Amino acid sequence: QVRLMESGGGSVQEGGSLTLSCAASGYTDTTYSMGWFRQAPGKEREGVAAIMSAGTTSYADSVKGRFTISQDYAKRTVSLQMNSLKIEDTAMYYCAMARNSNPSWLLQTLRWQYSGQGTQVTVSS
Repeated sequence: QVRLMESGGGSVQEGGSLTLSCAASGYTDTTYSMGWFRQAPGKEREGVAAIMSAGTTSYADSVKGRFTISQDYAKRTVSLQMNSLKIEDTAMYYCAMARNSNPSWLLQTLRWQYSGQGTQVTVSS
């Protein structure tokens, strides 16, 4: 059984920073992609960032230059460093995992195989 455990959410003022982390367990394939999507109340899910086994990354236009995704491939962990946070970044953030797939495609289609329970990020003025 694949499990994804997120941590690091919280409340921060606009312009601040947070780091989200995610650890996967139970995934046995040797290659995979991991990433994050988010959902704010009343809005559709939005792909945020993704990374594949070769280290290729993709970001939503709304977070480019502010968010950085990184991974420890051997440990099956992924992190999302979020800087210069904006009020519109407020959402539940979900860690996700899939077979090794193009990160841009995963962001657009949200066709992840697995996702976590989510961690709340709240940005206030």
